[in-house]
Formats: sequence, C-alpha cells, structure tokens
Amino acid sequence: MASPVKHLCTICHDDGISNSAVTWCTECKVFFCGDCEKPHSKSRLSKDHTTMSAEDYQKLPTFIQEISSQCKDHSKKFELYCSFHACPCCVQCTTDKHQKCHDMKPLSDILKQVKSSASVHLFEKDLKDAKKNYNEAIKYLKTRISIVSTQKTKAIQEIRSMGKSITNYINRLEQTLLDELESTHSKLKLNIKTLVDQMEQRASTIGQMQREFTKMTQHATELQMYIGLREIEKTTSQTTKYIEDLESGDSFNENNLEVKISSALRSILQDVKSFGDVKINTTPSTLQIKTGRKDQAQHLVPRGPGIDHIKPSFSKTLTIPEDMRSLDINVCLILPDGKFVILDSNQGQLLLFSNEGIYIRIIVTFTDATFNACFVRNNTVAVTLGVENQTALVDVEKNTIIEKIKFSRNCYRAASDGKTLVVSNDGGQSTLVNLNDMTQTILEVDGANYISLFKDRMYSSFYFENKVCCFTRTGEHMWTFEHQDIASPNGITLDVNGFVYIVSSENYNIVVVSPDGKTCKTILSETDGIIDPWAIDINRETGMMIVSSQISDNNDDSGATYQTAFVYKI
Repeated sequence: MASPVKHLCTICHDDGISNSAVTWCTECKVFFCGDCEKPHSKSRLSKDHTTMSAEDYQKLPTFIQEISSQCKDHSKKFELYCSFHACPCCVQCTTDKHQKCHDMKPLSDILKQVKSSASVHLFEKDLKDAKKNYNEAIKYLKTRISIVSTQKTKAIQEIRSMGKSITNYINRLEQTLLDELESTHSKLKLNIKTLVDQMEQRASTIGQMQREFTKMTQHATELQMYIGLREIEKTTSQTTKYIEDLESGDSFNENNLEVKISSALRSILQDVKSFGDVKINTTPSTLQIKTGRKDQAQHLVPRGPGIDHIKPSFSKTLTIPEDMRSLDINVCLILPDGKFVILDSNQGQLLLFSNEGIYIRIIVTFTDATFNACFVRNNTVAVTLGVENQTALVDVEKNTIIEKIKFSRNCYRAASDGKTLVVSNDGGQSTLVNLNDMTQTILEVDGANYISLFKDRMYSSFYFENKVCCFTRTGEHMWTFEHQDIASPNGITLDVNGFVYIVSSENYNIVVVSPDGKTCKTILSETDGIIDPWAIDINRETGMMIVSSQISDNNDDSGATYQTAFVYKI
C-alpha cells in the first residue's frame, strides 16, 4: 500500500522551509506547522476558523477535500443558506444571485445536526442498495453467459446429430448454419459482456465511495459533510436510475439461443435449401432489483412551504366606476410596482388601477379585437390581437403601442418571463419569441387555452379536456394533472415556489396544483365570493394575487352584477 502523502506547512514552504504540517484550516485552505498554527489561532481575524489535524485531513475522500467553506465567486465565507436554491451563500451572494430569494437562513442553523440527521443513514443505505443491485445484476448476467453457452453446445449437438444422417450436400448447409449460430452467439455474448463491463465499472465507483463514506462521516466538517452528502445523493440517484432503466428496458431479457431443424430435411433431403434457423427466444428477466427511493432527489433542507400552507388572505377589491360596469375582464395583471391592469374585451381597452385598487385611466384602446395580455418587462404589456395575426407591445406609462409583432397565424393567449414571449396560435401551435432579437420558434402544443411560464417550464390549461399540463420550453410533455375540482380551466399562473394556480370557471373556484403535478388543493371557492372567475395573476416578488369575479351591483335593485377583481396575499 502506498504511504500517505506528507503535507508540509504552507507558510514555511513559501519561505523555502520544509516543516511537516500538523493542522489544516478549512477556511484559509492552508496547512500549518506547530509554530505557524499558534499565531493563526490567536489572530483576531482567524481565531474562530475551523481547523483539523493534517492526519484527519489526509483521511478525507478527495472530493471532500476540495469542498471549501468560502464562496468561489466572491471569496467570502459562507454564512447563509438559500432554501429556494438549496445552497450555501456568502453575504455578497444575497445582493448578486439571490436578490429575489426571501427564505434565507443562517448556515450555522442548517449545519447543526447534519451528521446526525436521518438523511445520513438514508444515503448510506442508498450506497449499500446500489452496490447490492450492481452485484446481483452482474451475477445474473454472468449466469446468462453460462446458460447461453450451454444452449449453444446443445444446439451444436443437435445440428451435428442430424448432420451424421445426411449427405455431403447437406454438410455445406450444416456449416452455413453453424457459422450463423456462431455469429449470433458471439453478438449475444458480446452484448451481455459489454453490459457487464459497464456495470462493473460503475459498481467499482460505488464501492470506492462506500469505502470512503465512514471516513467522511468521521472526519469531514459539517459543511463538507453536507455538500459531500449531496454529491453522494446525486451519484446514488444516478446509479439507481441506471439500474431501473436497464430493468424496465430489454437489457435483462433472457435472450436464449435456439436451433430449429428444418422438417423438410427429415423427409426429402434433396428438397432442403437450408439446414435450419438460429434465433433468439426472448423471455422477461427473472432478476430482482431493489427499487430505489422515489423521493431521493429531495433536499436535506426543505425548499419551501407545502401545499397545505397556502391560504390566501383577502386584501382589496378593484373599484370599477359605475359608467364602466359593462366591461368584460379577460385578463387582470399585477405590475411590478403594485399597480393593476385589466383587459376589457368588450371595449378593447387596457385599464390601469392604483395600488389601492382605484381606477386611474385608460392606457390604450384597440380597434382590433383583443384576446389576452401579459406583463413583459420595463412597463411593457403584450396584448394579442387574434385574427390580425399580431401581438401589440404597449408602454403602460406612455399610454402607447410601441411595436406590433407579426405572426404567421392567429394570436390568442400570451405569457412572458421577460426574456421570452410565448403566444398560442391556432392549429395546435405556440410561438416562442426571443425578446432580445425577436426571432420566433414554433412549438407543437395542441389545444392550450391559457399559458404561463416559470423557470424552464411552460404550463397550460386545457378548457375542454379539464386538465393542466407542464411542458419544457421545447414542447416536451412533463406531466398532466386532472381532478374533479378543475372544470373548464381558464387562467393559470405560478407563485415563487412553483405551485400552479388554476381558475376553474365551471366550479367557481381557484385550485392550486403542486409543482410535481401530483396533488391539488382548492384555496378559494364560491363561499369566498368567487363568482364566474376567468383570469388570475400573481406577483411572485410580493406574493400578491388577483382574481377576476362577478360582484353584485348594490346600486341596482334588480340584482344585477358586474365584473371586478379581488386581490389576495398568498
């Protein structure tokens, strides 16, 4: 066994002196000898630094040694933890990459009990299970090699037995079949052997990590342990998925060698044109693989609140002037500054309301029929113009249309994240517009009624199918959710944690769907005053939500109603 690397004091080495190191500072990332360690431990700037013996440092796995307690971008100590991104941050990170992240916690609170947490045992078990799965699969595949070799031998015996009773003419056909059998067997064996080699290599990596796990738990710092566990989590998740993908595919199917001797050969030798056939008889695998944890991708620290914690509280109702109560609210939006915008499809007008919900003015009136609108960026709202095959960009502050984007098809629903504008077209298509260079990309997303964007995903409500779907930005389907509480869904939006909010028009309610598209909860209904809802929007930074609804006209004794919008804090 190779002897451990002897580390030298970094300070002394810089001065040309070779003194053995006794201490490693996890924050300075420097080795100290006994003499140099003393001033380091007494210095006002470094006395609170976490250190370990050079001997313990040597025992750490290589990838753990490379984990630093300082931010690579800002060279400052990690002091905070972002629950939304599940990562440690320095103070400068909060004003750089995490300005919109509200759930920041002291890193010391997160690291208090990492080594003693249940996750440590779960990940250790994951490593053990992954290694066991590889061993079982390798053993199984090696057995299959032996079986198919036996089958090959049996087939040869049958072929040669028949060959003894026929003429030299048949011997040529016999050899042809033997060659075919050999080729088929070689390919079959090579395929299995290649898979075994791949799995043995992966199993070796898991074994190495498994051997280093105990050392990591004994000697790593809390931060190193935390990040190390996430690396292990990633590896075990990948290996488990690799095994499960093989099992769910055809890699473990039992491809058996068989030979079928021609029946014509047994009766009339001169009519025989082939000695037989070689084929692979495939049957389902008998290998039993232990299924990995389905929640393996969960973080050691929860990212955000669960669906049960979502409880909107009423804030205000938009005040609609009496002479405007015939409006038909197709869209209601919350601007970044807290003001509200309504698209009245009756008059084709964009209307602006104050933060208090008081009507301010008409932003712009369209001569073309309007269908939908969304906030884009920089006080700009996009309004779709249907059969005109155009979408208008409106400056809310200047009350003017600054540009009209032309499309090849009709323009209906729209959504934007500030970088991309998505517009649903007729014929089961949607168009992605790059707002930087205005290039367009066509997506095949059939039948979407309303759409919303969040991170790298696109979410759509399907009115006639009573369902909600999640897609990638390239149109790849991720999940579909259907529930009795979602009937004739229209407006759709998402909050900062990725929960999907749906307007269920037929049921007069607002339903929230979990980010994974597996569960839902009704958060507002007719008992909360929601009548004939249609549109919805959420300001993810402030957590404010607006929902359109009918309301009774108190100045009309006939029981007439008109449309307005309710504002909630979520």
